[in-house]
This record gives sequence, C-alpha cells and structure tokens, in this order.
Amino acid sequence: MRIPVPRPRSLAAQLFAMQAVLIAVLVAGYAVFTYLSDTGQAEDAAGRQAKAVAQSIADAPSVREAIRTPDPTAELQPYALRVQHDAEVDFVTIMNTKGIRWTHPDEEQIGQHFRGHTERALRGEPFTETYTGTLGPSVRAVVPIYDGGRDPAHIVGMVSAGIRVEAISARVQDQLTALIGVAAGALTLGAIGTYVINARLRRHTHGMNAAELSRMHDYHQAALHAVREGLLMLDGQFRVALINDGGRELLGVAGDVVGRSVAELGLPAPLTGALLASEPRVDEVYLTAERVLVVNTSPVSGGERRGTVVTLRDVTELQSLMGELDSERGFTQALRSQAHEAANRLHTVVSLIELGRAEEAVEFATAELELAQALTDQVVAAVSEPVLAALLLGKTAQANERGVELVVSEDSRLDDGLLPDTLPARDLVTILGNLIDNAVDAAQGSVGARVTVTAYAEGGELVLRVSDTGAGVDPALGETVFQRGFSTKPAGPGGRGLGLALVRQAVSRHQGVLAVAEADGGGAVFEVRMPLVDGAGGSATEGTASGSGSAERTTSGSAGRTGSGGGSASHDGSGPADSAASQGAAVSRGDV
Repeated sequence: MRIPVPRPRSLAAQLFAMQAVLIAVLVAGYAVFTYLSDTGQAEDAAGRQAKAVAQSIADAPSVREAIRTPDPTAELQPYALRVQHDAEVDFVTIMNTKGIRWTHPDEEQIGQHFRGHTERALRGEPFTETYTGTLGPSVRAVVPIYDGGRDPAHIVGMVSAGIRVEAISARVQDQLTALIGVAAGALTLGAIGTYVINARLRRHTHGMNAAELSRMHDYHQAALHAVREGLLMLDGQFRVALINDGGRELLGVAGDVVGRSVAELGLPAPLTGALLASEPRVDEVYLTAERVLVVNTSPVSGGERRGTVVTLRDVTELQSLMGELDSERGFTQALRSQAHEAANRLHTVVSLIELGRAEEAVEFATAELELAQALTDQVVAAVSEPVLAALLLGKTAQANERGVELVVSEDSRLDDGLLPDTLPARDLVTILGNLIDNAVDAAQGSVGARVTVTAYAEGGELVLRVSDTGAGVDPALGETVFQRGFSTKPAGPGGRGLGLALVRQAVSRHQGVLAVAEADGGGAVFEVRMPLVDGAGGSATEGTASGSGSAERTTSGSAGRTGSGGGSASHDGSGPADSAASQGAAVSRGDV
C-alpha cells in the first residue's frame, strides 16, 4: 500500500502559523509581565497602607496616654480592633520596647513576644517587611512610638500593622482575571486579523508554498528569456511591467524600460495606438523601422482593468516569402499565357511549312526570335545591374498579361557592380517591385495604360522613379498613402495597404527619401532616392544617366493588347516583394 506523502504547507498557512505563535507569545509575555508587575505594585501598595496606619496610630495622643496606664491593653485593644476594621488591614499590634504585645487580633497572643524584626524601629527608623507571623505571611510595617522627643531615648513602644499576603494575592487575582480576558480578546482579534490577511495572501499565491513559488519564478524567468516571440505586459496605466528579450529586439528598445509608459518608447504611432487601446487586438499587422510585426493584445481584468498582455511575432521574412509566392503565382500565369501564344505561333510556322511556304515560315520565326532578344538587350543595356534587370523583365511579362505596357525610360543607366554591399538585393526588389505592382494596379483599365520606370545614379544617390497613367494621388493623401492599411481598392484575400508601407520601411532603413507627385501626363509618379557608398564596384558617382529627353525604350510588345476601359485607377501598397532571381531566369528567354 502506498503511503501518501503530505504536501508541504502553503506559504499562507506557514505565515499564519508563525504569526499566530508570535501573537500568542507576545500576549502571554505581556500577561506574565503585567501579572508580576501588578503583584509587586500590590505588595508596595500594601506596605504603604500598613505603614500609614501604623504611623497614624503611633502619632495618636490617646495611644501614648494609654501606654502610661498600669493596663495599656484595656484601652488599646478595642482601639486597635476599630482601626484594623476601619483601615482594612489584617492586624494592628501595639507592643512595648521589648516586643511584648499589648494588642492582637487573637486575644490569646496578647502578652506574647512579637514575631518579627524590631531593631530598626528601636533605632527610630520606621520600616516595612514581609514576614511570616502568627497569621501567616504578611506585609507589615513597624513604627516607633515617641513620648516627648524624637530620639531613641524617648521611644516608649512600637506599632505594627500588616496585610496578609493571601489578601494581597486575592486582590491581584481579580486583576489577573481581567488581564486574562483582555489577553484572550487581543489573541482572538490578532488571530482573526492574521487569518484575513493570510486568506488574501492565499488567493494571491494560489495556495502555493515558498518552494513552489521559487520554482515557478525560476521557470518563469527561463521561459521568458527562451521564448523567441516578443512578450510585453502593461499595467493598468499602460506602463511596461514586464518585457522579454524578444520583445526588446522586435520593438527596437534598449535600456531599462520597465515602469515607462508605452507612449514614451518612441514606437510608430499606429503601433502605440494599438498598445494603448482598451479593446483586444487579434493578429493585426504593424510596421516598425525594420520589421513587420503581428500584434495580439488581451486585457487582464478582474472587476477592474489590471493591465494588458501583448504578444509580438516577427513576420518580416514571412511577408517577404508571401510576396515572392504571389509573384511566382502571377509569373506562372504570365508564362501560361506566353506558352499559349507561343503554341499559336508554332502552329502558324507549321501551317506555313505545310502550305509549301518555307521561306515565309523561317522569316516569321526569325522575326519573333529577334524581337524577344532585342527586348532583352534593350533592358540590359539600360539597366545592366542583374537584380534590377531580372526584376524588370519579370514585371514586363506580368504587366503585359494585365494589359499594361511597361517601359524603361532612356534616362535609365545602372551599370553592373554599381550598387554597394550595404544595399541588399532583397531591399531593392521590395522597393522597386512594390512600386511597379502599385503602378500597374493604378494604370490597369486606363486609356493607353502604361508604366514608366527610370533608374539611375546621380550625385552619390540611387534614384528609382515609377510613373503610371492612372488617376493619380490626391495631394491631401501624400503622406497617408504610405501608411499601413491605406488603400483606395477593396481588400483582397491577402489584405491591402501593406506594399507602400514596406517600401517606406525599406527606404527609411537606408536613410533614403520617398515621395509621390503628379506625373506630367497625368497619373502618379513615385520617386525614391537613397544614398550610395563605395562598394565592391567602386564609386557610386559613376554612371550618371545621360540625356534628358522623354523618349522611352519599350520592353513590351503589348501595346496592341492594352485595355481601353476607363475604369478608375487606384494606389495602395499591396504588391509583394518579388524574387528577382526566379523572374530573371523565367523571362529572359523569349518572353514576348
């Protein structure tokens, strides 16, 4: 049979037991001290009372006159009994200088020798003492009786008055009874107060003992620092009560932020507003200077607001992968269309051969091949930087599929190796890819739908400019258009309003400038300027674009297929960050 091991008592129970014992010891100690103090005070009071009675008898003239008579007892005994009764003492004994009693409560003791000390009284010094006489232990006073002068030669007798210790103890017993009642009341009140306090402590500690609380604290600290997701806890005044290492990294805060208000952390305004909101937030996306975060908030309440628990997930990489996936999906659709068009052209060549027109078939196939190669050469000649060239070729196919002509202006000039290592290819794809996607969305459905891309280096800066023939951007929305969540288009499955926000985030990360204005021919033009530093390819100031004309180099033969609808163009940031390598590999071979 298994014997159950008793669980250690909870912290609240241990504190209650300790406090109960402490209160009991304090009350008992106080009771003992008070009892001893009251006993001593009662004995002192009895001694003073006995001495006062004895002194008053010794000073009485009638007593001195009775001593001079042949039989002092006859007059002094009734007098002593009356004083004994009126003064509430247990005995009054009047004696001669040899200690022979003239009076005593017990008449049989008259004429007997006084039991006690008399030497000091015979020297003229009144005194008190505790002595066991014929009536038992008593506190007594002995006072000399003078007749004439105040020196020992004139002492004619002595008076002793006393109170039995038993009577004194009876007085103290009454006080002790009251003291015990007060002590019991204090102990009861202390126990009730301790129980109430420890019941509250038990609720707060959930009945755990000290070892369990210590172990939970260790687990809490270990888990807090091990979790990669950000965890932030705010109190009822929206001050930081707790933040883990992941939260510091994701929010980009340093130093001791515990106790500071969320509004003082320097976070972007939309994110600060979400953290200060009283209602819960579920899987909402917010941008910081370098990251895309998914934020969840949950208020902690128990009758009143106690705080907020905030979790943060970094989806920067996930967002980039989703953008690449969307790009691949669109690119696949473009390839499917191109494959269908290529099949039609192949059937045309085969039909010409079957009709016996071989020369016309060769001429037709050669013209198509030369056109595809010419288009690729034109893009690479303007932008020989491989990442941007591959991106432009890929976006050309996507634009063609949607009935939009994508062109690279003659002002463009970016040589291979010009971009420094400090400007990653992924950031370039994020910036230019989202701007092109946004422009294609805006231009689609407009008359002569066209998107023009310009890329060159000038004065130590990389300039990327994308214009469209859409409806343009309201000047009042020049700043709002870059905020996450803003869009003039209905939300799709993946949401809207994130692409331009990602563009601004990437541009800000490289200390660049992003602006929007009205294009010369209508529509909108977005311009990015980012500083260049010396990299592996040499100085960034080389390769400045030449020529200022507005002529453009067409990279698409889709003008004949451009949509002619007059639908309203719109702008948002829903375009993904594309994978340049996959686009370049798929488009650079006959994508026309």
